[in-house]
Amino acid sequence: MASSQSHTDLAAGRAALEAGAWQQAQHAFAAALAAEETPEALEGLGLSAWWLDLADVVFDSRERAYRAYRQRGDLVAAARVAVWIAWDSAAFRGEEGVANGWLQRARRLLAGRPDSAEHAFLAERAAVFALLDEGDPEAAEALAEEAIRIGQAIGATDHEMVGRALHGFARVTMGRVTEGLRELDEVSAAILAGELSDRVLIGVAGCYLIAACDRARDHGRAIQWCDRIKQYSRKWGLKPLFAVCRTQYASVCMSRGAWDEAERELTDACDELAICRPGMTTDGLARLGELRRRQGRVDEAASLFERSGGHPIALLGRAAMALDQSDSRLAAELAERHLRRLPAKNRTERAAALELLIRAHAGPGRDGDRDRARDALDELRTIAAGAATSPLLASASQAAGLMALASGDLDVARRELEDAVDLFEKSAAPFEASRARVDLACVLERLGRTDAAVIEVDRALEVFMRLAARLEIAAAEAVRERLIAPAPAAPVSAARDANGLTPREVEVLRLVSTGLSNHAIADRLCISEHTVHRHIANLLSKFDVPSRSAAVAHAARLGLI
Repeated sequence: MASSQSHTDLAAGRAALEAGAWQQAQHAFAAALAAEETPEALEGLGLSAWWLDLADVVFDSRERAYRAYRQRGDLVAAARVAVWIAWDSAAFRGEEGVANGWLQRARRLLAGRPDSAEHAFLAERAAVFALLDEGDPEAAEALAEEAIRIGQAIGATDHEMVGRALHGFARVTMGRVTEGLRELDEVSAAILAGELSDRVLIGVAGCYLIAACDRARDHGRAIQWCDRIKQYSRKWGLKPLFAVCRTQYASVCMSRGAWDEAERELTDACDELAICRPGMTTDGLARLGELRRRQGRVDEAASLFERSGGHPIALLGRAAMALDQSDSRLAAELAERHLRRLPAKNRTERAAALELLIRAHAGPGRDGDRDRARDALDELRTIAAGAATSPLLASASQAAGLMALASGDLDVARRELEDAVDLFEKSAAPFEASRARVDLACVLERLGRTDAAVIEVDRALEVFMRLAARLEIAAAEAVRERLIAPAPAAPVSAARDANGLTPREVEVLRLVSTGLSNHAIADRLCISEHTVHRHIANLLSKFDVPSRSAAVAHAARLGLI
């Protein structure tokens, strides 16, 4: 039994925790331990140190508490501490294997025992690992249902609501966005009504809501909850939740074109997490890398993606960089690699990779696997229809437009890309809307509507200039220069004798004469490289010459160039 003084200090520590006085709690629990070492005092010291980001104290106190509870024979309490150590191992050290080991230990200790808060806590943590680390929303949904059941059975509203938050998050990930967000809205109402009391569980439930909104690209809802969680974290000094919230908020800022704000949030959050939760830094680093990629700061983006390891955002960022550098093969391989990691039920996480895959195979100037692109488009359309959020619907329309352009169905391409622009504008996503405008301009050019194409490019350039998106500025300016360049007048002799060349073949021949490669010609004309190759083969046959240089010389004699 604890001594009288130890009991007094223990009570003082618990009261300080209840009041959010973390340092006062730490001192009280330390005093209790000085009088007598008990697992309760060790557990209390570990929790106060957790709030204060004192990793060494957290691990030492909790591991000692675990052993002490085991020696006492209190297996339920030992299991509770084991779940905490699992969480700490992932957050502080990034040790997922160790974390899974501690979860399994807790599971064995609780096996066969009556329902308790510890059972719900274990189910919640296991659901988080299944959803975020393993990408398995079905397993997460089942574990969340277990937490809900236990919470209701024992009257633990906090655990029931965290279970519902995870359940909604899993449903959003599976593409059942309306159902999932409805459940998350219920959790938010319970929080605002003061039905939850555990500060840690309130914070994580809010984080799950924001993360779910991020996956569904429901940015308006995400902004509301980011603001509330940031206020809550500031009030109670919960730095890890505040930093994680800032990384998610930064993605919203990035999408809405507030890149300066996104940069501030990400750099501050990465600095904060590097100090308090090193194991959680990769998400912020990967998101900062994506911002750098959009800004055209390629070397910095590559470095940040490298530091992020196998984080999904980093992998997709590298795929997007490959597309930026016209390496469609590498982009497709990286997108496929990401898709292989995720089960088909993980719908909203697959969307970004599907978008990249379609662009890699069917974008202007590319001659990829069109069958694979069509399959990817079918899946993306299904995901977007299920989610019914404007940004995902916009992405599906843009992808459909690129596919139609690749197949030469220009009217369909125009309509799909116009819809994409409108939906991105409705979503307040200026960068994505502007990229869709450039794609639309290429279609309008092919339709002979040059003036309309110039208008779209100019609108895109205005946004890209404001954002300082270097690569996009260069690409849009190249399209604009092509659009406004006066068409060279064909000499009379050429009109009389073009040896049967079509207008497109003449256009290709003139670009060949400037020394451009097939790939560069394809990009210039917004056609596939395969189509350029076919045009060149045709004109060599019509001229009856063996090489490109001979074709250029013959065309010069005819007055075609």
